[in-house]
Amino acid sequence: MKIKAIIHSAEEGGYWAEVPALPGCITEGDTMEEVMANLKDAIEGWLEVANNRNAVKSTDRVVEIAV
Repeated sequence: MKIKAIIHSAEEGGYWAEVPALPGCITEGDTMEEVMANLKDAIEGWLEVANNRNAVKSTDRVVEIAV
């Protein structure tokens, strides 16, 4: 899966990043390498929370979609 993120230079140094497709998914890092690693963790965490947020009823069917 590929998701676009926007990386900004932070005023105090380092970087911060946001993922427009995932509201509230933001992170930061002192280096580009750190912010990239943190982005991966932030996206995975955001998706995990979103997937677990809604309760599944016994009549519902859960499917996984690869994109």
